[in-house]
Amino acid sequence: MVSGDLNQLNLAGLSSRERADHNSQRIDLGEVSAAVFMGRCSEHFDFFVYAIASVLVFPALFFPFLSALDGTLASFAMFSLAFIARPLGTSLLMYVQKRSNRTTKLIVALFLLGFSTAGMAFVPSYSFLGPMAIVLLAILRIGQGVAVGGSWDGFPSLLALNAPTKKRGWYAMLGQLGSPLGFAIATGAFWYFHSQLSAQDFLEWGWRYPFFVAFVLNMMALFLRFRLVTSAKYTRLLDENALIPPPQFSQLLISQKRNILLGALAALASYALFHVVTVFPLSWIVLNTDRSINDFLLIQMAGAGFAALGMIASGVIADQFGRRHTLAGVAVLIGIFSVTTPLLIGGGQLGQNLYIFVGFILVGLSYGQASGATASNFPSIYRYMGAALSADLSWLLGAAFAPLIVLWLTSHYGLAYVGLYLLSGAVTTLLALILNHKLEKHD
Repeated sequence: MVSGDLNQLNLAGLSSRERADHNSQRIDLGEVSAAVFMGRCSEHFDFFVYAIASVLVFPALFFPFLSALDGTLASFAMFSLAFIARPLGTSLLMYVQKRSNRTTKLIVALFLLGFSTAGMAFVPSYSFLGPMAIVLLAILRIGQGVAVGGSWDGFPSLLALNAPTKKRGWYAMLGQLGSPLGFAIATGAFWYFHSQLSAQDFLEWGWRYPFFVAFVLNMMALFLRFRLVTSAKYTRLLDENALIPPPQFSQLLISQKRNILLGALAALASYALFHVVTVFPLSWIVLNTDRSINDFLLIQMAGAGFAALGMIASGVIADQFGRRHTLAGVAVLIGIFSVTTPLLIGGGQLGQNLYIFVGFILVGLSYGQASGATASNFPSIYRYMGAALSADLSWLLGAAFAPLIVLWLTSHYGLAYVGLYLLSGAVTTLLALILNHKLEKHD
């Protein structure tokens, strides 16, 4: 029973015992928001530490036999492995939850995420270990993807179900705020070591330290989420809201394939923009300009602040106009933004800074409401895993290959293809939202 319904109950006729039982069913929205926030922060820190290293470190360390461009493209190809592995992680650790419990699943997922990310700090370079260094890095990257897919715990859905009716957009946004913080910490860590060390020291050992921080953040996230997962009250609430694995995985894929696909496509513009604003620009700056990398990292850290402001605004806007209308409106803005991207990126430092700041604001507006926007399409028995697979598929289609595709296209055909990539994501999101609305009316 959601809190909106609970607030409508007439408690005057209940005994003190019944009133206490009723109050025990309420969830602490702040407590759940903090757990979701910390989970998002640790996950995105882990992913962005890898993403930044894919530009600044891995081409030289693991692909020295390739040109700077081809080495970066090879790094971005490995970057995509985690997103390919995410649906596998979701399925495998859902099975663990069915056979054991949610606590075991979360511990396995977060320890795997922490060890996979921290383990990258110990991988020897290609010059020391040869091709096996690339294999080890790929295995750890896949481990990251499996862990993030498997860390889905149902708390974002529980938060959405229990948020007051007129504040659902606000509470959907709160957990997402961890994402720009994770990006800012990852960028700040690399900025510090890159600015304080010589190029040789940075490539030899300095780049490894940000990966160690991942283990600390993962332990903090594990502590916050572990307290909720092991709570009898929250376990009961998750079970009562059908936030558990479905009896038959195969039946979910057969009966809910339409809803999974629509859920993935509805958020495509947001997830495509995410990496085209965060990962791709750094690679383009490094490969095509003589701009200071340290200065640009600071600009990206400031961009994370703009993303946070955009997310806060998205919560207010979504509660006023609805989450789907908000996503549609932002998709239109992303389409307009896509037309200007070649001019901004190619317009010197001022244009590049504007690209980052405006792009991050749009990331905040869209990503703040992208999670589970069509989750209500799923029957309750399939909502838990259906929402997880929709998110996995959306990241895979929109974000996994974005840095690789956009860098390759711009290197061979020009900056106009950045705009075309973003425009395709915006159009896809709008079509998915329109189709979803028509199917809902038909149903």
